[in-house]
Formats: sequence, structure tokens, C-alpha cells
Amino acid sequence: MWYETFFRAQLADLKRDGNYRYFAELERIAGRFPRAFHHGIGREVTVWCSNDYLGMGQHPAVITAMRDAVEKHGAGAGGTRNISGTSPLHVELERELAALHGKEAALLFTSGYMSNWATIGTLAAKMPGCVVLSDAANHASMIEGMRHSRAPKHVFAHNDPDDLDRVLSSLPPDAPKIVAFESVYSMDGDVAPLSALCDVAEKHKAMTYLDEVHGVGLYGAQGGGISDRDGVSDRLTVIEGTLAKGYGVVGGYIAGSAALCDFVRSFASGFIFSSALPPAIAAAALASVRHLRQSGEERTQHRERVATLRRRLDEEGLPHLRNPSHIVPLIVGDPVRCREISEQLLSRHGVYVQPINYPTVPRGTERLRLTATPLHSAADIDHLVSALSEAWSDFSLARAA
Repeated sequence: MWYETFFRAQLADLKRDGNYRYFAELERIAGRFPRAFHHGIGREVTVWCSNDYLGMGQHPAVITAMRDAVEKHGAGAGGTRNISGTSPLHVELERELAALHGKEAALLFTSGYMSNWATIGTLAAKMPGCVVLSDAANHASMIEGMRHSRAPKHVFAHNDPDDLDRVLSSLPPDAPKIVAFESVYSMDGDVAPLSALCDVAEKHKAMTYLDEVHGVGLYGAQGGGISDRDGVSDRLTVIEGTLAKGYGVVGGYIAGSAALCDFVRSFASGFIFSSALPPAIAAAALASVRHLRQSGEERTQHRERVATLRRRLDEEGLPHLRNPSHIVPLIVGDPVRCREISEQLLSRHGVYVQPINYPTVPRGTERLRLTATPLHSAADIDHLVSALSEAWSDFSLARAA
């Protein structure tokens, strides 16, 4: 049929351009992270691109909580929360997340993508005359929420409070406004000037919406993210986060006032018509959040591993983007070469790091995005850097001065 021909042609174009996404059959093994078994090459590899930043998906307390909850509650939630009922574990987790961010309430979603899409889409659509101000580097899930709302959108320059002030000054003073931005930007690893952005939003009486997905668990005295670390949580209208990265499980959430969370719960189709997180998932996430609220050991070890990785890359002249976060991007600048380096690292050295290509990043900035965890050893870092140095020589890539 004609449509099969169309599908194949489009996929062939992606492969030719180096932007086809290959899914590795990678088997995580409890207690072995960052090791995993790669079924494609039939051997164990070391994972260097996981978003399970602290290895909490392997933490004994998290695994035990999930196992116990499955034994007690079964595997699934049975449907949406209004039809099948809300598990006490959902309620408990929402209370814990609200306390984490110093907010009145929180609301769970099945993913961070859904929490962004549904919340921004609902708030911007339901408030008459609402205008959304979006950082130029915002995640696709936030942009989709804005598009879904059909509210007017203005983009301000990335991490630029002065440009935000300029755009807000051009809008009617009495129009409802939402300023949406992230804390840690996942591809370049740069961090937003949260206090300065709040200053501008408050000046114009705008709501603030912060995506903390790459910050929660990792920063702040309790793991509340950059907003926790910088002491600005109380100045933010909505804090959105994920349970799938720093907390090592799955799911998303928002935290805010009781009225705001109830409003989203009552009007967001992405919440109303989605099956709830299984109780066992909620139990595991609850254990992870509680552990990281009282333990700073994982965050301390994480910072040390990231610093060691950066230092070793510098010693080998391997160029990585400078940023104040835990994300270490090595720019290759060519999609085909980026894929070839990834394949060489895997086949020769058992190093698993996926290439990041367009449309995730702009063309010409293709990269390897490295994420060290507390569970990577000094020997793991040395092995990675040695393998990268060999690849840089084999592919005649420029080194840093």
C-alpha cells in the first residue's frame, strides 16, 4: 500500500541523515547498576547515559517498598483515580511531595511529560485571556501543553530575565500571565537564574511555572531541586517534577496551592482520563523521596563523581560543555559520526552511551551526553575516558587546549 512506501521512505531518510533512533535491548539487573546486559552484543556493559542519576532505581529501600506493595495491593491501579478509587499510597506520596516543596498540595501524573502537558494546557486554556511566556529552550512537553491550550505564547531569550521583562512589559498589565521555565536544562546542563526570573514575574504579577525534572532529588537540602537549593520554592506558583530521574522510578507531579492542584485535577483531561500509577510504583517513589529528604550522602557522592569525570576529561583534552550541573555533554557536531563513536564505544569497550541528535538538539550540535552516578567507580571513569580518548583520535576530532 502507498502508506507503507511512505513510512519506509521517511525512515530511510532518518537513517541516511544519522537521526534514526536505535533502541538497545538493555537488561538492568538489580544490584548491578551501572552495569547492564546488552542483548545486542551479548555482554555486560557500563551505562553512562542513564537519567537514574543517583541509582535510586536499584536502592534496596525502593525495591523492598515496591515488592511489599505488590504483595499487598497487586500489580495495577485498576483504572483512573475517580473510577477505581485513590490508593492511600497516592495520597501519602502527594503529601510527601507537597512537603518536599513547601506547598499546600501535590498531584500525581503517569509521567513528567503528562504533568507538563496537562497542567500548562489546562491552566492556560481555562484562564480567560491568559498569555504564556516560554523560555526559548523549554522542553517539548511544555511546548505541547502551550500549543494544546491555544493561548497566545511569547518566547523570551534563554535564561534572560531582561528579555523576559521586555516581553512582559509589552503585554496588557491586567492579562493573566504564566512564565514557564526549567531549572536544569537537560541537554546543555545550564541552570536557570530562578531568583531573577521570579523578580521579573512578580514585578508583572505573573504566575511562575518551574519544571524541576532534572533537579529533584539532586539539589537542595532535602532534594527539592534548584528551587530548594536557591531558597525560592515559596515564590513559585507551580513546581513540576518527575519520579523517573533522580528518584529512579516513574511518574510525574505538580506541587502548588490546594486550589490550583484541585483545579488541575478537576479540569485536566490528561489526569481525568489516564489510569493511575500502580500502588507499587507510588510506594517505591514514596520510599525514594523519603530517603533522599533525610540523606544527603547520595548527593555528595554524586557531586564528587561528576567533578572527577570533568577533571579526567580535561586531562585528556576531551571538550565538554562547561556548566554548573551534573550533565556532561561532549559535542561531536555530526550525527553520523556521533552514532559511529557510540557504536565503537559499545563494541570495543563495553561503554553504553547513546548519541543525542536532532530534533532533541539543534543540527550541528550532536553530542554524547554523559551522566555520572554515585555508583560509578573511579575505575569506571578511567575506563570511559580512555575509550573516549581513543575514539577522539580514531575519528580525528579536535581536542580542547
